[in-house]
Amino acid sequence: MELFAFGINHQTAPLSLREQVVFGAENLVQALRDLVDRNPVKEAAIISTCNRTEIYCRTNEPRQAMHWLAEFHRLKDQHLEPHLYKLPQARAVKHAFRVASGLDSMVLGEAQILGQFKNAVRTAESAGTLGLLLNKLFQRTFSVAKAVRSETEIGASTVSMAAAAVRLAERIYPSISEQNVLFVGAGEMIELTATHFAARHPRNATFANRTLERAQHLADRFQGRTITFNELSSQLASHDIIVTCTASMLPIIGKGLIESALRARKRRPILIIDLAVPRDVEAEVGELDDIFLYTVDDLGKLAREGLDLRESAVAQAEAIIETQVGDFMQWLDNRKLVPVIRELRDDAERMRRRELERALRHIHHGDDAAQVLEQLSHALTNKFLHAPTHALNHASEADREELVDMLRRVHQLKHTE
Repeated sequence: MELFAFGINHQTAPLSLREQVVFGAENLVQALRDLVDRNPVKEAAIISTCNRTEIYCRTNEPRQAMHWLAEFHRLKDQHLEPHLYKLPQARAVKHAFRVASGLDSMVLGEAQILGQFKNAVRTAESAGTLGLLLNKLFQRTFSVAKAVRSETEIGASTVSMAAAAVRLAERIYPSISEQNVLFVGAGEMIELTATHFAARHPRNATFANRTLERAQHLADRFQGRTITFNELSSQLASHDIIVTCTASMLPIIGKGLIESALRARKRRPILIIDLAVPRDVEAEVGELDDIFLYTVDDLGKLAREGLDLRESAVAQAEAIIETQVGDFMQWLDNRKLVPVIRELRDDAERMRRRELERALRHIHHGDDAAQVLEQLSHALTNKFLHAPTHALNHASEADREELVDMLRRVHQLKHTE
């Protein structure tokens, strides 16, 4: 079985398709087990983020693994196929290294993806689908990403999605300090975004979440208040900026809800930044007057401004990755020799045990120990050298010279006249 990776990302698929193949945290372990149990897949790990869904696996039947992805999400193969990238062996290794190093991200050099990689590995470990090959791949991936970030300027002047959200708000409103901001959700992205908005001292900050405990933690940190999801319908109208990023598989803010809020606001505009995949806000909301709706893809375009500051580091990062890919592939190739090495060692061990048992019997019968050991050493030497000597004596003239050279290398023999 060989290493294979496949998936879709922000470069190959639109947001409308990416949100259809997202794996929620609650079903990821079961999905991994389903992939391994129902398919000729030995190992598997899934990375599912706003910008990508990728599967790394060890399999001889990649076609079945790709069919599983479509089937799991109730999609037709032909709907997903045109957007999939398929990466065997060395290409899969290079892709993993590039993604974890921030070279394949919507925002060049962003560091969040490395944490998402590590979460994917922990989940695969929990599911029992992480074996020797993928574990080695991901440990090397983390090492490469660390080297790229420490030895290049790939992360210099990176504008994060959270910072891009603030930049967008400042383009629409003269001063964020005059605006009321509502954060929907309480995950890592909301916390990052709230940190950037807090630096601009908004008039009020409100945090809404399904469970108030996490929302209260953020409210205490950023001097805000909390509301429940049930209060959203009555609270939307009092907020000028809405930033949402939940793990909901269905929209939680619909067109009707926003229309009611606009009427209550007497048509004063609302900026909505939807960082969730699948989206938290119905796409039709963007059609309303006085609504500025931006998705994660829109933020990505803004965050890529100033790219020139980091592009000079890309070549250096790619060189590091190329070298590391070569090293990993050498390790992978060496793994193919393991069965032969094990067979050689097992054969030698059988010879050793047989001769040892014979020697012990002689000693038990009272034979001289020194003589027994001498016979043991001669017997082992003859046994170990029988196969190469036999091969050499029976080699054809055409093969003999090549066999001699090989035996000299294997046994590190010096050339003698």
